[in-house]
Amino acid sequence: MTPATPEQIDLQAWVGKTETLHDLIDPRTAAALAATLDRPVAPATGTALPPLWHWTYFWSVAPQAQLGADGHPERGGFLPPIALPRRMWAGGRLRFERSLTIGAAATRTSRILSVTGKSGKSGDLAFVTVQHEVGCNGAPCFTEEHDIVYRGMPPAGTVPPTPPPAPTDAVWKRLITPDPVLLFRYSALTFNGHRIHYDRSYATGVEGYPGLVVHGPLIATLLVELLQQHLPQARLASFDFRAVSPLFDTEPFTVCGAPGADGRTVRLWAANARGGLAMQAEATFDTTTPGVTA
Repeated sequence: MTPATPEQIDLQAWVGKTETLHDLIDPRTAAALAATLDRPVAPATGTALPPLWHWTYFWSVAPQAQLGADGHPERGGFLPPIALPRRMWAGGRLRFERSLTIGAAATRTSRILSVTGKSGKSGDLAFVTVQHEVGCNGAPCFTEEHDIVYRGMPPAGTVPPTPPPAPTDAVWKRLITPDPVLLFRYSALTFNGHRIHYDRSYATGVEGYPGLVVHGPLIATLLVELLQQHLPQARLASFDFRAVSPLFDTEPFTVCGAPGADGRTVRLWAANARGGLAMQAEATFDTTTPGVTA
């Protein structure tokens, strides 16, 4: 870790900053996400919103004139004004008490927990961790810690590092073809204007990616969808995930799972077409779940 620069010292003023958003857990949005995820039946009004579907609510709605060149809201509002141009969702940790209810009014209160910076082989990096407390009908539902990483643009001709190999002991697998329509629909449902997910000329020509970038939250959601497909009665107590390497619309990827022998945990991961690890996660249940055995 390099010594704090004046800019980094100023950024510490954002630690502790809060923001509260209110939303209606609209059944139409849930139905649209169900269609995007190829669920045969959309969850009905009055039932539980599936885990991680809350990312399609609590939009950050910035005027068009206040968007940056990457399509995100300009920095310096709720999130600190970090100058590094690349922004990615690095991972998160969720702890569940109860589910949001489709059709109910909900509230999300966010607080910036930390802002840190470091220099490494890939250049300068900055990390922001935001805590979200989410509830509906006047009762808390779950907490989430959301990690954001900022980095500089790679020099022209830079070869991205090879990701570590993904585990090979999957019990469950599903092949995902991340075409541009899937990425566009998820961007629209989350009101995410980040151009790396739908603007190929920007993603390849400005940020230097080989294709459109698959959203980290979408990958995490697909991991939980895999879990629920095989364990539909299981109730999540926690879900921790970490992005390891990006996935692109240029090739399919696989979401995988392996239940633990303790009956309460499942390892989950996403692998690229060459078997490289893209995301890893662990889910735990509030009680021992039948069928969760290795």
